[in-house]
Amino acid sequence: FDRVSIQQWIDSGNRTCPITKLPLSENPSLIPNHALRSLISNFAHVSPKESSRPRTQQEHSQSQSQALISTLVSRSSSNASKLESLSRLVRLTKRDSLIRRKVTESGAVRAALDCVDSCNQVLQEKSLSLLLNLSLEDDNKVGLVADGVIRRIVAVLRVGSPDCKAIAATLLTSLAVVEVNKATIGSYPDAISALVSLLRVGNDRERKESATALYTLCSFMDN
Repeated sequence: FDRVSIQQWIDSGNRTCPITKLPLSENPSLIPNHALRSLISNFAHVSPKESSRPRTQQEHSQSQSQALISTLVSRSSSNASKLESLSRLVRLTKRDSLIRRKVTESGAVRAALDCVDSCNQVLQEKSLSLLLNLSLEDDNKVGLVADGVIRRIVAVLRVGSPDCKAIAATLLTSLAVVEVNKATIGSYPDAISALVSLLRVGNDRERKESATALYTLCSFMDN
């Protein structure tokens, strides 16, 4: 379904969907899926070599993630320790679906949300990146919203650093893939207005991510 291939299909005179065989409109127009493209660009695909790594290495990653989670959720951990744990968890969850589920089930989401509230911008950025990776799992999208992530995102969109604002907007896009989340986000005070404000005054990256989030949210009629 990449644009070049589907354009060739249409230019060849075909007026049916190549998969479903259902008829297309007389003059079909192609609408790019910016939301999906943005999510793909923020996700590093696992190479065949990585996906076929030895079982012992997978077990090592699982064990490593458990230690990192324990440090993150511990009330006695320093900010420096939490930052190190977040940084390593971001790398692990970016490429491993099993670890994303394990982090979510461990209760680490609450600790990550607390770090988003931190005045430490580096800690805030890493925690947002971890939440973005966790949101790649469809099963996590509604749960993250229920845990209160929207309030944190809106606050970051208002007063966060440029990098944090861009990640926060991308996170909204990821969460809004689920239809029920579109309604929840749209009805949240200041969520859409914060994105519009970022679209007006943000840097190139902030404007791109806020535009993508708005595009995704506006596919829900009430928004």
